[in-house]
Amino acid sequence: MKRVVKYLLALMLAVGLVGSNVSAASLNSTNERTQVSSSQSYKKGITQETTYGNVKGYVNVEENALVWKGIPYAKAPVEDLRWKAPEDPSPFEGTFDATKPGNIAIQSSAQGIIGSEDSLNIDIYRPNTNKKNLPVLFFIHGGNNQTGTAQEITGEAFVNDLDAIFVSVNYRLGPLGFNPLPALNTGNDLEDSGNYTLLDIAKSLDWVKENIKSFGGNPNNVTISGFSAGGRDVMAALASPIFEGKFQKAIAFSGGMTMADQNDSVKVFAKAIAPLVVQDGKKSTEEEAYQWLQTDDEEVRKYLYSLSAERLSRLMSNAAIRMSVFPHLYNDGVVLPKEKFDTKNYNSVPLIMLTGASEFSFFAYGDPYFAGSVLDKTKYAEYVFAKKFGSKLYGLFNTQESAEKMYDNYKAPIYTVEMPFGEELTKTTDMSLFGSFHGVFVPLLDSNNKTYLSMMKESYSLEGAKELSSQFKEYLANFLHKGTPNGKKLTEWNPWTKKKPASLILTANETNAIAKMSRVSTNKIDVIDEIEKDTSISSEAKKKIISEVLNGRWFSAELDEYYGNKSLWVE
Repeated sequence: MKRVVKYLLALMLAVGLVGSNVSAASLNSTNERTQVSSSQSYKKGITQETTYGNVKGYVNVEENALVWKGIPYAKAPVEDLRWKAPEDPSPFEGTFDATKPGNIAIQSSAQGIIGSEDSLNIDIYRPNTNKKNLPVLFFIHGGNNQTGTAQEITGEAFVNDLDAIFVSVNYRLGPLGFNPLPALNTGNDLEDSGNYTLLDIAKSLDWVKENIKSFGGNPNNVTISGFSAGGRDVMAALASPIFEGKFQKAIAFSGGMTMADQNDSVKVFAKAIAPLVVQDGKKSTEEEAYQWLQTDDEEVRKYLYSLSAERLSRLMSNAAIRMSVFPHLYNDGVVLPKEKFDTKNYNSVPLIMLTGASEFSFFAYGDPYFAGSVLDKTKYAEYVFAKKFGSKLYGLFNTQESAEKMYDNYKAPIYTVEMPFGEELTKTTDMSLFGSFHGVFVPLLDSNNKTYLSMMKESYSLEGAKELSSQFKEYLANFLHKGTPNGKKLTEWNPWTKKKPASLILTANETNAIAKMSRVSTNKIDVIDEIEKDTSISSEAKKKIISEVLNGRWFSAELDEYYGNKSLWVE
C-alpha cells in the first residue's frame, strides 16, 4: 500500500489533481479513409520547413515515428507581453533544434517552482512514412490550467496506429494564463477577456493551420482534443467565437463544461494577491490591498507587472477541481459568451466526450479528509462512498450534462463513451482501489506513458486491455479520418440524442474487450436520491463527506443546493 500511495501522489501532482503542498500522502464521411491530393512540401525526413525557418527533429527508430519538439508558435510572453495576446515568433537563426522538449510553463510542483514564462511551443509526431495529408490530432494537456506539460501524452506509440499526426501544446498556466483584474485591461477586447490561455491555444491552432502541410498534415482536417482541464478548454473552444473554423472535429477526454463569472473571479484573484501587496509594503492591510487590486489604477497594473512569475505561480494552488479556488475560463463576452454554455452559437463539429466510471477516485483519495493515508476499515468504507457518488456525479458532468445543454443548438453529431475498465476485472488487481480512474484512457492510447503505468502496469498488460486498446484506437482513427468513429468489425456507436441518450460502454475483462451501447437513464437528482438512501457509512460521516469532500466541485451544484452547502466563493 505504501508503494501505491507514493505513486499516486506523484501521479496527482503530475496531472494537477492536487497542489504541491500535499504531503507524502465536418468532413464528408466515406467508407474508407481517403487521402486528399494537394501540392505539399512534405518529404520524408527529420528537417522540415516552416514559415519561420527550418526545424530539425529526430527519428524514433523503435516506434518508427518522426518527432519534433519545442517548436515556438509565438514569442515569449514576458515583460511587456506578459498579459497580452500572443505574437508571431521571430524567424529562426539557422535551423531550429527540435530534438528536445521545449520549456514548460512556469508552475508549482512537488519540487517547487518549475518551468519558464517562455513556454509557447508545440511538439509534433508523425509516422515515419511518405504519406501526406494526414489528419491532425491536436492535444491540450490537463492540470487544472495550473500545471502540466505537452509531454503528458507523447505520440510515438500511437501515430502509426491512428495513421495521423499528433500535436501537443504548451501554454500559459495559472495567474499568467488567466487573470481578470481590471488594471490589466488595454482596450484590446481579446486581451481584456483575461483568457490568455485560450488565446495561446487559438494561436497554436493558427500555427498548425499555416505550417502542418510541411509535416505531411492536412490543415483542413484538425481534431482538437484535451484531457481534464484540456478537455474543458475544448468545450470552451466549442462555445468561443474566436475558435470558429480553427478545427473540424473535437474530443473532450474527461472534460465537461466549466466557466467562471468574470466579476466573481476578480474578487478571488484580488484576495489571493493581497498578501503579496502587504509583504511588499504597498498597503498596510490585506483588506486595503484587496480593495485596491479590484481597481483599474495604473499603479495596480505596474505592481502586477513587477511581480515575479515565481511568486504568482504559487498562488491558488490545490484547487482540486473547485473553480472557486482558481477561477478561469471567464464569460467576458468576446472570447467566451456572456451567457456561458447557454449560447446558441456553437462551433458545431463532430464531437466525442469520454468519461471513466470512477473519475473521482483520485480526488477522493487525495482529499484532506482521507489525506492519502492507509485506509482502515471505517475510512475505507467512507472512501468507497465518496468515490462512488463523486464519480457518478462527475461522469454525468463529463458527458450527459454537456450533451443535454448543447443538443438543441448543436448542428453536428455528439458521441459519448464511458470506460469502466478496471470495474470489469474479477480478481483483485492494481486497479481495485481506484477503478476506472481520471485518465483511464491514457495508457490505452499511449502505451509508453509512465505516469499511470508505474501504478497500473498489471491491469494494462492483460490480454483484455490490449484488445481494448486496439478497439479504442480504431474508433479514434475512424473519427480522425472520416468524422465518425464507426468502422468494420466494431460495435456500432450511435450518436447521443435527446430521444435516445445512449453512450458507448467500452471496457474489458481479463481476456476480452467489451463494447456495447447503453441508454443513459440517470441524472444528478437520481444520484442524490441514492445518496439519501445509502446506509454504508454513519450519518455523521455522510454529512461530513457531502459538505467537505463532494462540495464545491465542478459537478456538485445540485448537491450543494440540495444539502445547503456553504458557497466557497469570496463574498
